[in-house]
Amino acid sequence: MGKLGNLGARLHHGEVGYDFVKNRKLWYGISILITITAIVGLAVRGLHMGIEFQGGAVFTTPKNMSASVSQAETYAEDASGHDAIVQKLGDGSLRIQIAGTDTGASDQIKQQLSKDLDVPAEKINADLVGPSWGDQIANKAWQGLGIFMVLVVIYLAIAFEWRMALAAFVALIHDITITVGIYALVGFEVTPGTVIGLLTILGYSLYDTVVVFDSLKEQTRDITKQTRWTYGEIANRSINSTLVRSINTTVVALLPVGGLLFIGGGVLGAGMLNDISLSLFVGLAAGAYSSIFIATPLVADLKEAEPQMKALKKRVLAKRAQAAAKGEPAQSADDGESYVDEEPDDAAAAVVGPRNQPASRGRGRGRPSGKRR
Repeated sequence: MGKLGNLGARLHHGEVGYDFVKNRKLWYGISILITITAIVGLAVRGLHMGIEFQGGAVFTTPKNMSASVSQAETYAEDASGHDAIVQKLGDGSLRIQIAGTDTGASDQIKQQLSKDLDVPAEKINADLVGPSWGDQIANKAWQGLGIFMVLVVIYLAIAFEWRMALAAFVALIHDITITVGIYALVGFEVTPGTVIGLLTILGYSLYDTVVVFDSLKEQTRDITKQTRWTYGEIANRSINSTLVRSINTTVVALLPVGGLLFIGGGVLGAGMLNDISLSLFVGLAAGAYSSIFIATPLVADLKEAEPQMKALKKRVLAKRAQAAAKGEPAQSADDGESYVDEEPDDAAAAVVGPRNQPASRGRGRGRPSGKRR
C-alpha cells in the first residue's frame, strides 16, 4: 500500500488526524474573504454574458480562411460598432459573434464583412438570436438552479436533519458565489455551457458533503449515552475518516477538466471549451473545500448549540478533568485510545465502533472498563 493509502487507513481508524472543527473560525474567515473578493469582482466587472443571453448575430465564414482572428475581430467591430468575439474553428472557418444587433444591422454587417474578408456574401452564414429568447434561457437557468436547491434541502432534511440541510445549502451558495465571481474576474463568456457546468459542480459538491454527513450520522447515533467524545470531536473524526476519499475523487475529477481548460482552451485555442471547463474546475475545487472546511464544521456549531450537546460537552470535559486529577491521561478523541465510562452500554460502543477496539484488548472480562491497568 502506498503512503497515501497508509495515511488514509490511519485517518479512518483515528490513529492520526487534523482538527478541522477546532480551527473552523480560520476556515470561515478564509471563505468570507474569498467570497467578498468574488462579490466585489462581480459588482465591479460584471458577467460577460454570451450572445445566447443578450441576443445578437453569429456569422460563420467558409473554411480555410486566410484572415487571422485579430483581423476578423477588427473588421467585425468596425462594421458593427460593437465588441466582437471571433473564434477559429477546426476546419479553418471563423465564428464571429456580435451582441446587440438586429436583422437590419446584421445584413449590413454581413455585406461589410464580405468586402473586408474578400468572401462572397452568400457564403457567410448569419444566425440571429433575439433578446427575448436569451431572457427565456436565463429564466430557465435560474428556475433549474432554484428547483435543484429546494430538492437538495428537502432530501437532506429527510435523510439527515435540518441542520445538515442548512449547512449543505450554505456550502452550495458558497461554491456558486466563488465560481461566478471567478468568471467575472477572468472575463470569460457566460454561455449555456457555463450553466451546465454550474449545475454539474453542485452535484459533485453535494456528493462529498453527503459522504461526510453519512459518516457523521452513523457515529453520532445515541451520542448522549456516552461520555467519551463531544459532537464536535466526532464531526472532526468523520472529516478525517473520509478525507483521503474526498481528495482522491476531487483530483481524479480535476485532471480531465484541467486538461480541457489549460490544454484545450489555453494551448490549442478551443475557446468554446472554456465556457464549461472553467466553471467545472473552479466549482470542483470550491466544492471539495466547502465539504471539508465549511459544511461539517457548521453542522458542529449548530448541533453544539443544543442544550443536550452542551450538557454532553460538560460531562465529557468533567470526566477528563476527573481522570487528570487522578493522574490518569485524559486522552482526546484524536488519540488511539479514549477514557471511557465505568459501565459502557451497547449504544456507546456503537458510537465508538471499531476505532476503540485497541483500547479494550488489554482488559479482562470482569475488570471495570473505566480505569486502565
